[in-house]
Amino acid sequence: MKTDSLLYRFFKTAPSIFFKLINRPELQGYKFESVEVKQTAHRIDGVFLPPENAPESPIFFSEFQFQNDPLIYHRLFAEIFMYLEQNPDFADWQAVVIFPRRSLEPTDTNYYRALLNCPQVQRFYLDELSESEGLPVSLRLLQLIVTPPRTVVNTAKQLITQAETNTDLEPALILELAITTMVYKFPQLSREEIIKMLEIASEAQQTRFYQEAREEGQRNLILRLLNRRFDSIPAETRSRLETLNSTQLEALAEALFDFTSIEDLQQWLQNL
Repeated sequence: MKTDSLLYRFFKTAPSIFFKLINRPELQGYKFESVEVKQTAHRIDGVFLPPENAPESPIFFSEFQFQNDPLIYHRLFAEIFMYLEQNPDFADWQAVVIFPRRSLEPTDTNYYRALLNCPQVQRFYLDELSESEGLPVSLRLLQLIVTPPRTVVNTAKQLITQAETNTDLEPALILELAITTMVYKFPQLSREEIIKMLEIASEAQQTRFYQEAREEGQRNLILRLLNRRFDSIPAETRSRLETLNSTQLEALAEALFDFTSIEDLQQWLQNL
């Protein structure tokens, strides 16, 4: 799993994490999407679209840069302004660029100095966020992405321990995002091995928030497999998938490899 896909998962699952990062927690109702800019071969990593009932709210462009790219700002601003040209009805815009560390940012930024120094553009370096103890759990989860392997297991355990008493995010989201991040950081281990490594006890696995997180993880994996297999899933079928419980999701995971068309999936759902 690429890191930008991991951050996409974070912000798609819990948009509030993004707005806590940029210190705008009052903004709610935004929809996070990856958007394609027509007439180019590029896709903006993420766009937070304002609620339809708040036309005065800005649109937020987010870029996740986890590898060296000296032309990152050339590409980013070209994509932003082409998107705004094609969608001119937004009242305002802001851009947020997220680096794991400052050393990955290009050193020669003079070309776009006016934009980079204006309030409309913010840059964040995950390893330079405030001390962990003073951060909300949602931002500590972001830090988990860049936490060194020698300490990441203990840090993840601490976050999971705090999940049930945390008010920053739903406990199910904390657990699922922590496990997903660890799966990314230790690709040689299975999800079940990660769960054992994090010492999530069997009794804890029976709690409501763990079951909710596990079902959400299953559902997201199945949706990715189905999207890869059939390109797109009709909205009605996707809504039906959202209602499946853990047992049904496990059955679907086994059955989907026999599907040859989206109609096979729809027939399977009708037969439940």
